Amino acid sequence: TPRLPCFLLHLHTQKGSNSTNATACRRHHHRLVSPPRISGTLPPDAAARHISWCGWDPTSAATAEPAEMAALRSAAARARSAALVGGRRLGTSSTAEAARERGKEKEEGTGWELSAAREYYDYRKSIYGDVTHRALLVDAVGTLLVPAQPTAQVYKSIGEKYGVKYSEDEILRRYRRAYEQPWGGSRLRYVDDGRPFWQHIVTSSTGCSDSQYFEELYQYFMTEKAWKLCDPDAENVFKALRKAGVKTAVVSNFDTRLRPLLQALKCDHWFDAVAISAEVAAEKPNPTIFLKACEFLDVKPEEAVHVGDDRRNDIWGARDAGCDAWLWGSDVHSFKEVAERIGVEVTK
Repeated sequence: TPRLPCFLLHLHTQKGSNSTNATACRRHHHRLVSPPRISGTLPPDAAARHISWCGWDPTSAATAEPAEMAALRSAAARARSAALVGGRRLGTSSTAEAARERGKEKEEGTGWELSAAREYYDYRKSIYGDVTHRALLVDAVGTLLVPAQPTAQVYKSIGEKYGVKYSEDEILRRYRRAYEQPWGGSRLRYVDDGRPFWQHIVTSSTGCSDSQYFEELYQYFMTEKAWKLCDPDAENVFKALRKAGVKTAVVSNFDTRLRPLLQALKCDHWFDAVAISAEVAAEKPNPTIFLKACEFLDVKPEEAVHVGDDRRNDIWGARDAGCDAWLWGSDVHSFKEVAERIGVEVTK
């Protein structure tokens, strides 16, 4: 069946599903089934894996949905009906015809997806007016800002005087392996200033445990020369958003250096709030950090949209919290595009 936008998958999982786990975790159906499908049975251990994955038990959350979601459910049903018609047509084709139809499906799938997205946009406009969201939540690293130089290059250039011999490729390989492994020091990677975690990462990446080397690296990544903004037009956009009454917040898995870093980059005043995992004791994709951001802004989760570059942490996490979510680099490519989708015009 053609892939539908995740918000439709999110809504399509019904209480009458043929899987007990699907009922318990129906709000998480889109994140547990891979590849995404409109319906299906979750593996027996899916709920347990989900709980151990993000540290949040969906069975403890209320499963009732607000009454206003009925309209969106209807939209989902209509989109699914169209998809199923196409599925039956493909199923009755000969092998050769089926192959040709699969080629068409890729082209048509985009059309269906855009149509469903437009229907959802119109639905939001009918509820909230021309400005479809009251708040914009933004991921930090990879969306708002990125390292000015590759991390492995920085580790090597600063580390040479401390005896680091590994190549940049080797440092990067070791960095990724260390970063992706479970952190045994705490259930959170970033606690307060994050020093224990980053000390572990630096030592694992470079083989150097010199405290002066670590301190030089740690301080470097708190300065404006270590980072650059992803979108050079971001300032104008955030001014326009706030002028239009849209509240803004950064939501980031980061340590307490993020606040002084935003100040150093002269973008801290763009935001009404900052939700940092080290401060709220929850890391994306745990919905808690998104709920905290909404609390800081005094908005309901369904009134906010989150933009980030990580499908698991940003998109799935935000949707689990009840927020809308757009993937940076796929759904949107600039903050001007974000503002326009919300319904705010940006002029220079």
